[in-house]
Amino acid sequence: MQRSTARVMTALLYTEQDTMTAADLCEELSISSGAVSTAIKHLIPVGLIERVPAPGSRRDHYRFRRGAWAALMSQQNTMLATMRTAAQEGIDATSEDTVTAHRLYEMQDFYAYMTNELVPLIDRWREQYAAEHD
Repeated sequence: MQRSTARVMTALLYTEQDTMTAADLCEELSISSGAVSTAIKHLIPVGLIERVPAPGSRRDHYRFRRGAWAALMSQQNTMLATMRTAAQEGIDATSEDTVTAHRLYEMQDFYAYMTNELVPLIDRWREQYAAEHD
C-alpha cells in the first residue's frame, strides 16, 4: 500500500467524524487532492472505505466501511480461486507422476483447503461479531 493511501485509510479509521470529504482529508493530512483521489480509488474497490451521501452537501463524503476487515479477507477468495485454477492448468500441462506435478497437486490441495475454510471462518466471525455488537 502506498504511503498516502495508508494515511487516508488511517485518517478515516481514526476520525471522530461520521464522514470526511476529500478536502477534509487533504487538510488533515497535508497532502494533495491528487494523492487523496488516488488513495480513494484504491480503498473503495477493496472494501475498506465507502462513499456516502451527505444531505445538503454537493461533495462526496467518505467513511471507513463497517465490516471492512471481513470484506477485505473475503476478497482473498478470488486470489485463492485463481491460484487453484493455475495449479490445475499446470497439472493438465505436465505428466502426472513428476516432481512438478507433485508440487502442483500440493498447491492445488492447499488452495482448495484455504477456499473451503476461509468462507465459513469469515461467516462465523460475522455471526459472532453481530451477536456481540448489534
